[in-house]
Amino acid sequence: MSSKSDFVVVANRLPVDRVVDADGSGSWRRSPGGLVTAVEPLMRKRDGAWIGWAGDATPEGDGPLPPFENDGLSLYPIALTENEIAWYYEGFSNTSLWPLYHDAIVPAEYHREWWTKYVAVNQRFADAAAEIADTDAFVWVHDYQLQLVPKMLRELRPDVRIGYFLHIPFPPTELFTQIPWRRQIVEGLLGADLVGFQTPGAAANFLRLTRDLLQLKPARQSVEVDGRTVRVRAFPISIDAEAFTDLVNSPDVIARAEQIRHDLGNPRRMMLGIDRLDYTKGIDKRLEAFEELLDDGKISSEDVVMVQVATPSRERVEQYRMLREQIERTVGRINGTYGSVGNPAVNYIHRSLPREELVALYLAADIMVVTPYRDGMNLVAKEYVACRQDGTGALVLSEFAGASLELKQAFLVNPYDIEGLKAKYLEVLNADEADLKKRMRAMRRYLQRHDVMHWAQTFVDDMDAARERDGRGSARP
Repeated sequence: MSSKSDFVVVANRLPVDRVVDADGSGSWRRSPGGLVTAVEPLMRKRDGAWIGWAGDATPEGDGPLPPFENDGLSLYPIALTENEIAWYYEGFSNTSLWPLYHDAIVPAEYHREWWTKYVAVNQRFADAAAEIADTDAFVWVHDYQLQLVPKMLRELRPDVRIGYFLHIPFPPTELFTQIPWRRQIVEGLLGADLVGFQTPGAAANFLRLTRDLLQLKPARQSVEVDGRTVRVRAFPISIDAEAFTDLVNSPDVIARAEQIRHDLGNPRRMMLGIDRLDYTKGIDKRLEAFEELLDDGKISSEDVVMVQVATPSRERVEQYRMLREQIERTVGRINGTYGSVGNPAVNYIHRSLPREELVALYLAADIMVVTPYRDGMNLVAKEYVACRQDGTGALVLSEFAGASLELKQAFLVNPYDIEGLKAKYLEVLNADEADLKKRMRAMRRYLQRHDVMHWAQTFVDDMDAARERDGRGSARP
């Protein structure tokens, strides 16, 4: 492994998870998730380095973890102690920032001890990036856990070019200003040369904060800071559509999709939800609307079956444990009333599934239901569209997911509106097949032109253009 890299990705997690085999030996497995899907192809193309937490607690007093290579990727793990995981990650990142950035669906909590650890861990990431980045390197920092890194890194390495991308929503001023350390976060982000968001609305929220909090003068998607021009704009993230095409054409995946339909009793319509088990995803209202249609006799469990995959998430956080109990009670109630032996009305899966199984589910499903209360983008919606090569299928999509600004032919719905959800379900269940195919073909055309490489290249091109305008030479990673 080279000790320096011209292209450095800095993210909370490495793109691999540690797996302990039956014999006690360990290995690494590619992680699920939108960031890995989006950035890994670019990493391979540019022979970059990835800095991130390995996922396990490191005992107090242990030194830095050694870098390693996995499947051709150069990886630099960051050590976090049990206390840092509890306060930096589960605390400030996921109990302070996450709920606030998602419209305060649950109340955010603020504790000074959490903030202190957030600062310390961000500094550790910035120190690692400063050490690994070559002269004039491109360092790409990702997501809400590392919002202080751009400024910290600029202070250490003013020669490098810094990009930052936020994968979740960015809240309006009225919500963001609740944070006691709001100024430090905005200043941290302004350390980047380019700050990217999922939607134009999120970018506008940030620019407004630079004016309201720091008395700066943003104009035309940029703001001047300490003699530098910081660009602020939207870069809607996407997926590696070609990789899904390969899986869709796999005989094993096709056979598995047929088996899924058979195991469900070959219903007229199969509805599908695939989400992390998170209170932002709207799983509760989705199930409630389905249950009420059964109650009203508008649908029957023999005719319409729902499959809900809820991937485990942050299970040490109390709010997530409570959500899991709530969802499982709802599923049990629906199946107790409307299911039969071997044929539940809701097939609930609470575990991570391999990509091949997910694609088989996408192929089997007539209707994909993506109804988050707030989501930066939601790549599940795009994955479903990518898998529907024959043009069939329908996408029910929340108005509050970033994907709704791109997949305009989806059946858009307000996830807070139970009656609206019920009406949308019925509309899709009874829709004309020709109309469904027209909608799906339009969404697929858009997705083929706007895949993950388009997203990444657009971000890099914007960095290049800014460097050329500043007269600072080449900006090619």
